[in-house]
Amino acid sequence: MRLTVAQALVRFLAAQYTERDGHRERLIAATWGIFGHGNVAGLGQALLESGPAAMPFLQGRNEQAMVHAAVGYARRRGRLSAHAVTTSIGPGATNLVTGAALATINRIPVLLLPGDTFATRPADPVLQQLEVPYAGDVSVNDTLRPVSRHFDRITRPEALVPAALQAMRVLTDPVQTGAVTLALPQDVQAEAYDWPPEFFAERVWAVRRPRPDLDELSRAAAAVRGSARPLIIAGGGIRHSAAQSALA
Repeated sequence: MRLTVAQALVRFLAAQYTERDGHRERLIAATWGIFGHGNVAGLGQALLESGPAAMPFLQGRNEQAMVHAAVGYARRRGRLSAHAVTTSIGPGATNLVTGAALATINRIPVLLLPGDTFATRPADPVLQQLEVPYAGDVSVNDTLRPVSRHFDRITRPEALVPAALQAMRVLTDPVQTGAVTLALPQDVQAEAYDWPPEFFAERVWAVRRPRPDLDELSRAAAAVRGSARPLIIAGGGIRHSAAQSALA
């Protein structure tokens, strides 16, 4: 099936699901976006062509606010469903950093899809592109590396297949999840490629329930039972696992 990289990515994301305790949800329920030269001719066109049935689009007004909204959605859905966020290259991409840090520190899944500089470098610089004089392979998106649980730059169409699968694996892992960044060069987004049909097959990612170590659990239980006025500080994992009644 011949599609652009952006079209293939949108179609792939629309076919990803999570499942836990027999409950299934769409993994990427919608995409937030603000468009500029870095993503309008790639992801912008792909989202328009796919339509809201395949991938709902949410119009943002501020890039950082889009990530915060995506984080809030994932919290509300118990991390079983998330949103993607796309921006152009330049200040639009750097505005993602604070929200990405929030998501990663709190282990909240969010998929970041910033546009990137031209992989083929036909013109340099381009509009809001920020240059690093000592490294030609660095762009502003590299500011997202330390605040992402997983970062990849898709410089070839065929690289999208393993990169997209790895991104989904991290997003659905309760231990590793956080901000996942796939930087998408402007020209690669619009590059056509013959994709294997199995790439677009429906996939269900089982969300694990990590079990506590029995010795640690026994020691904790003994400490609570032996205390006259025990105080339990329960983290977000209780809420994400829907374990409130079990804790009580």
